[in-house]
Amino acid sequence: MKVILKENIKGVGKKDEIVNASDGYARNFLLPKNLAVEANAENMSKLKARQDSKAFKKSQEKEEALKTADKLSKILLKIPVKAGENGKIFGGVSAKEIAELLENNYKISVDKKKVDLKEPIKTLGERQVSIKLFEGVIGTLRIDVISK
Repeated sequence: MKVILKENIKGVGKKDEIVNASDGYARNFLLPKNLAVEANAENMSKLKARQDSKAFKKSQEKEEALKTADKLSKILLKIPVKAGENGKIFGGVSAKEIAELLENNYKISVDKKKVDLKEPIKTLGERQVSIKLFEGVIGTLRIDVISK
């Protein structure tokens, strides 16, 4: 019997997947526990509509991420910090600070976890930082760390 799974079931399949389950397993376990629905024409059309909706949302998010990546490539973010002699910074510039400055100065909201910094920036100067915006979309931001 073909059924559409409503949840991920270990050993059977993932949510919104059409699987061929044995009649007894489907009728006695999956359907009564509301883990699956029968794969009839009505339920198949509902599934297709959900999948189309997800695909549309995903394409919209990717377009938005591409626009944001384009904006980021044109920005030179100046970060004023206290620095000692020979360009050493007291403390460091973290991904959190970069995300906050982007939000405050340019109204671009970026999750601090998506800013690709291996370790905090500890020297003055200009550098590029990559920001993961979406699957396969990475924006590049130029940062200039300057002394106050």
